[in-house]
Amino acid sequence: MEDFSINEMLELQGKLQERYRDKWEPIGPQAGKNKLLWMIGEIGEVIDIVKKNGGEKAVRDAGLRACLVEEMADVLMYYNDVLLCYGITAEELKKAYTDKAERNMSRW
Repeated sequence: MEDFSINEMLELQGKLQERYRDKWEPIGPQAGKNKLLWMIGEIGEVIDIVKKNGGEKAVRDAGLRACLVEEMADVLMYYNDVLLCYGITAEELKKAYTDKAERNMSRW
């Protein structure tokens, strides 16, 4: 399986937002805070899986792992909503990420 790029995720998320534009809050800076809060809720669901079952079981048990991966997908969906809300491109994110990684490599 090939990598799943940020651009591909943003494209899919944009299509999802377009499909439900009459039902969901419009994407834009004003919605960014709410998308972040929803993302934190999904992160909490990931944490619950690991907390209640342990990390090792979450890795080994096929059913539990499927739930873990699905919740991580939910986190990424809201993460991409946040990127869309603030108009952050994959290129901007890549630059910021690589710059930060380089700083962190020489930090300690």
